[in-house]
Amino acid sequence: QVQLVESGGGLVQAGGSLRLSCAASGLTFSGSAMGWFRQAPGKECEFVAAITRSGFSKNYADAVKGRFTISRDNAKSTLYLQMNSLEPVDTAVYYCAAKYALLASSDYRQYGYWGQGTQVTVSS
Repeated sequence: QVQLVESGGGLVQAGGSLRLSCAASGLTFSGSAMGWFRQAPGKECEFVAAITRSGFSKNYADAVKGRFTISRDNAKSTLYLQMNSLEPVDTAVYYCAAKYALLASSDYRQYGYWGQGTQVTVSS
């Protein structure tokens, strides 16, 4: 049974930082491309960042480029999202997702496994 468990969310002031983690089990983590997505109330699921299974290649949404960093530790089967210079518009539930593939994707429909999400709230 595949499980993706996010942690690290919380309440932070604008300009602050948070580091999200996603612990994976039940899948071959090193064989999975991974992504972070977010969903704000009343809005659609939005791509944040993705990383190939080796960690060599990463891509980001324009809205977070230069502020967020995705990384992974295949030995620990864990995905990370370092979020700096947070803004109120970053407020959302953040989800990690996995797909058995070499390449990462910004299309949420390509991911077959999802975590339960972690709330990030940025106050102004």
